[in-house]
Amino acid sequence: MIADEMGLGKTVQAIAVAYAFRKEWPLLVVVPSSLKYPWIEELEKWIPELQPGDINLVESKSHTSGISSSKVTVLGYGLLTTDARTLVEALSRQRFQMVVVDESHYLKSRNAARTKILVPLIQSARRAILLTGTPALGRPEELFMQIDALYPRRFGSWTEYAKTYCNAHFRYFGARRQWDCRGASNLEELHQRLSQIMIRRLKAEVLTQLPPKIRQRIPFDLPKEAAKEASASFTEWEKLMKGLGSGGIAIDNPFTEVMSLITRMYKQTAIAKAGAVKDYIKMMLETEQLKFLVFAHHLTMLQACTEAVIEAKAGYIRIDGSVPSSERIQMVHKFQNDPGTRVAILSIQAAGQGLTFTAATHVVFAELYWNPGHVKQAEDRAHPNPSTYCSYSAEKQVMVRFITLAHC
Repeated sequence: MIADEMGLGKTVQAIAVAYAFRKEWPLLVVVPSSLKYPWIEELEKWIPELQPGDINLVESKSHTSGISSSKVTVLGYGLLTTDARTLVEALSRQRFQMVVVDESHYLKSRNAARTKILVPLIQSARRAILLTGTPALGRPEELFMQIDALYPRRFGSWTEYAKTYCNAHFRYFGARRQWDCRGASNLEELHQRLSQIMIRRLKAEVLTQLPPKIRQRIPFDLPKEAAKEASASFTEWEKLMKGLGSGGIAIDNPFTEVMSLITRMYKQTAIAKAGAVKDYIKMMLETEQLKFLVFAHHLTMLQACTEAVIEAKAGYIRIDGSVPSSERIQMVHKFQNDPGTRVAILSIQAAGQGLTFTAATHVVFAELYWNPGHVKQAEDRAHPNPSTYCSYSAEKQVMVRFITLAHC
């Protein structure tokens, strides 16, 4: 289990180990749905000998034909449900000898369908790597299925583990008796035993080796309905360009016409990405106890980001054009000083310059902007020029993530 803090390269470590044992492939990579394309990009980047046909992305529970013929299969957790019998049978037949599971804390529930499906695949593989920045979000009980997937029975049965490390005891609900395994016990012993199967580095331990800023692209598929709209817009674009080039279209102000269409297409991308952005924000809130900024341009996207944080029941601030300047500095102070305020939802235009959000370690761009200079200024809210902000630490690392459509 590689349990380094976020930003320390768990993905590339796993790819390196998997490549070292490539003679034992096929390889199965299981990831949150929002990370399918980033993983494929990383595999192609670090293993350039992989051909396009060597990596199979499982898109649905029924389309499983590529699993048997590919060297690498990439699979999202979202497909591992109780009605995925065809998919489960195809995965079992392939007999993967190497399995990589990203964000393995998704397996914390013993009763979840994805846990029941995935743990046998991990246990039957010759080699397995689990990756997670937060092995347990709150309690030792969340560790058991990850440990048992890697080393069956090494920590005993679930009952033995719960009694030893989860302070398991009976609770009474009227006359009904029930086990309560939400506690913690013998933590020093658990820590020592975990150190034999887990690698965990903290940013503080490797700070001098880290670049000050890391940028990463997070691509998503274009939803079907949005794809239809985008296709219609591109057809309109091609028609307009062809007409202008041949002089076959009489337009009083060609520039205005072109910019109007581009602006409409820009807004369509915001609507198309809204659902994926919401999922990604929720995943970040589940994964790490970190503070981060989310920048967007359109009100529809800002609202989608706000809904995601509210649904995740996390503390947040939001600064857009409707927030008076006098209130913005109070919101900045709240984000900087209140541990419970984890997300700042910000308009690129309204909050992309002049404000300091150095409490954030991650910056997410739900949308890009016309001018790259505005994007650079916005990301520097968390990583400003040290000569400008005395509160800035020159040793601080910031992760910047750009959420894009996969085929744009």
